Amino acid sequence: MIALIDCNNFYASCERVFNPSLNGRPVVVLSNNDGCVIARSNEAKAVGIAMGIPAFKVEELLKRYNVAVYSANFALYGDMSRRVMSILSGYSPRQEVYSVDECFLDLSGIATLKEYGLQMKEHVGKWTGIPISVGIAPTKALAKIANRIAKRYPSQTGGCYVMDTEEKRIKALKWLPIEDVWGIGRGNAAKLQLAGVFKAIDFAGMSESWVRKNMTITGVNLQKELNGTSCIGFVGGEKSKSFSVTRTFETEYETWDEIRERVVTFTAMAAAKIRKQQSLCSRLVLFLQTNYFKDTEEPLSQSVEVRFPFSTSSTLEIVDFAISGLKRIYTRGMRYKRAGVTLYNFIDEELCQPALFPEMNSNPRHKELMKVLDEINQASPSGGVRLASQDARMFKMHQQHLSRRYTTDIRDILQVKCD
Repeated sequence: MIALIDCNNFYASCERVFNPSLNGRPVVVLSNNDGCVIARSNEAKAVGIAMGIPAFKVEELLKRYNVAVYSANFALYGDMSRRVMSILSGYSPRQEVYSVDECFLDLSGIATLKEYGLQMKEHVGKWTGIPISVGIAPTKALAKIANRIAKRYPSQTGGCYVMDTEEKRIKALKWLPIEDVWGIGRGNAAKLQLAGVFKAIDFAGMSESWVRKNMTITGVNLQKELNGTSCIGFVGGEKSKSFSVTRTFETEYETWDEIRERVVTFTAMAAAKIRKQQSLCSRLVLFLQTNYFKDTEEPLSQSVEVRFPFSTSSTLEIVDFAISGLKRIYTRGMRYKRAGVTLYNFIDEELCQPALFPEMNSNPRHKELMKVLDEINQASPSGGVRLASQDARMFKMHQQHLSRRYTTDIRDILQVKCD
C-alpha cells in the first residue's frame, strides 16, 4: 500500500503556526511582488476568493471579510516543509517528496494502516503545528484520490482515509470528476469530456487502445493505476537535468547595470544549485521580457543560448558566460520587467574528463573557492558572500505583507517573556 501525505493549505498553515490569532480567520498568501493569490485557507475559499486571481481584483472581498494577507515567505515555507518531510521519513524506508507540501510513502508490511496514518497526522501536528491529510491505497493515483477524500470529509475520516477494498475503489472513482484525476490536465480533460467521459470511473473503463492512441503510454499507466495495478514507481535520488531562476522585477529596469545585476544574481543562484547536486554544466539560456500587461507598448521577449567551451560549476565562470549572452540581447532604451537564467546539459562532477590544454578546462582553483563560498552562504541567513556586481538585496520584490523568518533567522525567532 502507498500513502500520499498532503499538508492542508500549507502556506496559510505555516503563517498560522506562528500567529495563532489567524485560526478561524480567512488567510491568503500572494505570489512574488504581491501579485496573485497562490494559497488560501478554507475560510478564504468559502468567501469566494479564487486561486490565481490578481490581488487587486479582490481588494473589496479582502476588506469586507477581514482577510489576513501575507506575502510569500518561501524561506519559512521551505524550512517547515523540510521539518514535515523529515518526520514522515521515519515512517517508511521509501519516501518520495513530490512537492513542497506532499510526499508518497511505501507502507508495505504495515498491518494497521488507519492507525498508522492517524499516528503520522498526530506526530506532524504535534511537532510542527502543520495539519496534514493522509490517503492510503494500492497505487499512487488511488492514494491521491484517497487523500482528496480524507481532506474533503475530515469529520468522517479523521483526516486519514484507507482505500483497501474494491467497493471503496469503485465508489471513489464514481465520485471523482475526470478533471480532478491526478495527471489528466486540462487538455486531456476536455478531450475525454468530448468522448463522454465525465467521471474517473468512465476513464477507468475505456478501451486501452483508445487511451494509448489519444493519451500515449502515460495515459495507459494512469488508467491501470486507477484500476488497482501499480505502474508509477517511486522516484528518489535522481539529479535534476536543469535549474532555472526567473523573477519578475519589482519595477521596470532600463539601464545596463540594473539588468546585469539581476542576471548575475540569478546565475549565481542557479550555479549554487548545480554544485549542491555535484554536477557541472556546459550550456545556459538567458531571457529578458518587457511588461506583458502594458497596453501602451508592444511586449518583447528576447532569449539567447550560450555554449561553454568546458563544463563547470564555478559561479565566476558561469556568470562571465551569462554576461556575454546578455550583451547579445540587451537593447538600450527597453524597459524590462522580467528575466531568467536556465543552466542545463549537466554531467556528474566525477565523470568530467579534462581536456589536453589548460585553457579548455575550468579553473581548478575555483573548486575549493566555491566550496568555501557555499559553506559560508549556507550558514549565513543574510546571504553571506556575494559577487561585487550583486546588490545586497538578493530578492528585489514588493513584499508589503511579509512575515518574519521565524525558523531560519535568529533575529526573527519568537521571544517568550516570563514574569
